[in-house]
Amino acid sequence: MDCLFCKLVKGEIPATILYQDDDVIAFEDIMPQAPTHFLVIPKRHISTLNDLTDDDSPIVGKLPIVAAKIAKEKGISDAGYRVTMNCNEMGGQTVYHIHMHVLGGRAMTWPPG
Repeated sequence: MDCLFCKLVKGEIPATILYQDDDVIAFEDIMPQAPTHFLVIPKRHISTLNDLTDDDSPIVGKLPIVAAKIAKEKGISDAGYRVTMNCNEMGGQTVYHIHMHVLGGRAMTWPPG
């Protein structure tokens, strides 16, 4: 498998790790779109949101919990932040391993681009 995020999980690609446990890893985005921009991903490969099953609920349910914990640590939780997950090409997904973007440190506009 040639998945960028799977390589990151295996330590084959360097990253600024913010959090990790047996199921989830969070790291700084390498092309940040806000003063604070990090990703939270399951360590197990799941290509898109469309590939999720009921069995994935425990792991995927950890993603927003980890996001909120890191947002608090980074001091953006009270002012607010945006959480997004993209699915497939038209949804803006570029790495086919599900991931949650967390952006903060500036005002977000709506609708997103």
